[in-house]
Amino acid sequence: MTGKTEKLLSILKLQPVVPVLIVDDTKSAVGLARALVAGGLRAIEITMRTPAALDAVRAVADEVEGANVGAGTILNARDYEAAVKAGSTFIVSPGVTPGVLSAAKDSPVPLLPGAATASEVMTLREAGYEVLKFFPAEQAGGAAYLKALSSPLAGTLFCPTGGISLKNANDYLSLPNVICVGGSWVAPKELVSAGDWAGITKLASEAAALKA
Repeated sequence: MTGKTEKLLSILKLQPVVPVLIVDDTKSAVGLARALVAGGLRAIEITMRTPAALDAVRAVADEVEGANVGAGTILNARDYEAAVKAGSTFIVSPGVTPGVLSAAKDSPVPLLPGAATASEVMTLREAGYEVLKFFPAEQAGGAAYLKALSSPLAGTLFCPTGGISLKNANDYLSLPNVICVGGSWVAPKELVSAGDWAGITKLASEAAALKA
């Protein structure tokens, strides 16, 4: 196991659920991250889907004690490097390209690459990756599909993301090849818009109490 894999595992093992956030307002990012950390969710993924995302990563990295902020929806080497410069401690991609793999190889910051098929998993295993994102989880076959991969692709660990909620999270967390899940339900848009950090902390606490 490489040092970067160990670094990634040390982050993902912090909690059973990694919040997957779309941040529209940098100012709210710090309050949101503090609320999640207070609820026990210290590893936080901010997706690069809005103009505010990079600044949000930077603000959380600089201002939120106890947070391990990562950047998600990384689609190319340029975005990988920008996210690392902003302070990301891990990088998440929905899939992989040669450019993303090259950026990951040259960076000290670990990559959680996305895969949805056995062939994609095998290709990433050949590239040295043992910990993968299973995406989009529900749409790609759900927990039953991922369970079916556990025997032929033994030794691979997954963080399923996509369509996961409090109701079905344990379907995944009970699998031997799942280390954690990714989910957006812990930070619903209406609570973020209202600045209801206590409400988000409560949702985070419920998620943190799930079986890891």
